[in-house]
Amino acid sequence: MTPLTGAGEQQGAEVVDERGSTLPPADPTGGFGEHDDFAEHRVSPSEQTTIQIPAQHAVGDGPGRPTAIQTVSTWTSAHGPIVKKVALGVAVCLVGVAGFAGLRKIADAPADPDAPGRSVQTPGADKSTPDEAAEGVRRAAAGQAVLQRMADSIDEKRKSAFLGTIDPLAKSFDAQARTIYSNLGKLPLATFQLRYVSDDIGALPPDRQKELGGTESWLAQVEVSWQLSGFDTKPARETLPVTFVTRDGTTYAASFSERFVAGQRRPIWALGEIEVAKGDRSLVISLDSQADADDYAAVTDRAVTSVTKVWGKNWKQKAVIYLPAKQSDMEYVLGAQPGTYTQIAAVTMAELDTPATGAPTRIVANPKLFDELGRQGRRIVLTHETTHVASTATASPVPLWLAEGFADYVAFTAVSVQDESAAKELFKAVRAGKTPKTLPTPEAFAASSAELPQAYESAWLACRLISEREGQGKLVEFYRAVHTSKSRTGLADAFKTVLGTTEPEFTADWQKYLKRLAGV
Repeated sequence: MTPLTGAGEQQGAEVVDERGSTLPPADPTGGFGEHDDFAEHRVSPSEQTTIQIPAQHAVGDGPGRPTAIQTVSTWTSAHGPIVKKVALGVAVCLVGVAGFAGLRKIADAPADPDAPGRSVQTPGADKSTPDEAAEGVRRAAAGQAVLQRMADSIDEKRKSAFLGTIDPLAKSFDAQARTIYSNLGKLPLATFQLRYVSDDIGALPPDRQKELGGTESWLAQVEVSWQLSGFDTKPARETLPVTFVTRDGTTYAASFSERFVAGQRRPIWALGEIEVAKGDRSLVISLDSQADADDYAAVTDRAVTSVTKVWGKNWKQKAVIYLPAKQSDMEYVLGAQPGTYTQIAAVTMAELDTPATGAPTRIVANPKLFDELGRQGRRIVLTHETTHVASTATASPVPLWLAEGFADYVAFTAVSVQDESAAKELFKAVRAGKTPKTLPTPEAFAASSAELPQAYESAWLACRLISEREGQGKLVEFYRAVHTSKSRTGLADAFKTVLGTTEPEFTADWQKYLKRLAGV
């Protein structure tokens, strides 16, 4: 994952929600517990809320770097409709509370089933006796038969057949399975498949096996793949831990949620009841019943239009948005550690376990922060995120400053901001005689960086300088040249062939540009 850009908290200006109204914050929860517990709680929204998040960005280190930007927003109820006012800096910073997640390899996650050399295996199969190997094959066949009946019943819309694959003694899982079946029926599925990958007969502790009963029980890793019609060119793929139990000669599924490993993602449709809204260019899948999914779809449609105006029409021109009910749901979807996304508004991820061209991408929102931003603020964030979708930033070799700066450029082209507000921290540094010596490095976006806000703002202004000097078309051409290059010198080559300069020469011009804007 890589961070997105944004400025620090700003003062003295405001953006009013276009409709003069708010979407009240909510904190609904629901999902799969370790042993299939499922609960849903609702918290009533308050009429007056103040959200305060200190004005320091934070980005995690490593390949899965999240971005957090901290802002302040306040809204109050007067004698008329509730009007949300967001400090201009907050609207600018909204872009900075997002990140895009690269393709991740998850423990036990299989590759494309069509790839060579793929076969169902049991852990330690190379050390097993012939009898143990035969038992593994038998379990795999029994498990795959259950999975195939599940997939067929979903495809054929036969609820009774689907529920017939669920362990009749697993009462809590029965409720969750009904929710999953209902959720999948709401999605525009082009394909849905379940594939048995591996199993571990020792993964279930004795007390759990005793609880399950039956003549046999075991835990298997199952690849689930699904493709959204009209939105995905390839199926999304994830791996679920599925518990099987055999009783009275019949094998059933008894759980979809035991023993998730670190970094193992969970499908949004397996976390609770979803609502689906479809726009002209968007699909919103929400776990939050209090969120206006139709409104999010309308904002996303505008974001798609804004991105297309800059990037061009040679992309799918569609976006899929996930609206979790709570932050933990967001982290489940992303396969992140608890608390990772406390101050991140949205993340764009590729919903695939192994790299592949055309991987389905999703924009995943942080329910608390995203809902508090207001419609105009959400437009900024969604435009930025949609830029990453259009440019396939989750699998791009472009340097971080270019990916983030370009996404900011597109977002701020759609929603105009004043330089003094958008680059407050950078201008402060330049006026203090601390003009950046180089374009922002990857390290400048790390959580430990003391100059993180300046890195964000510097990247945006670097891209804007290219547009002002060479034209927006050249900026897009430059980005594409770096993105499609197979050479280690792709960036240097693009500077020369597209912009007719070198990185040192451009950096010098950019430094002068920053000083001029800062009035130095």
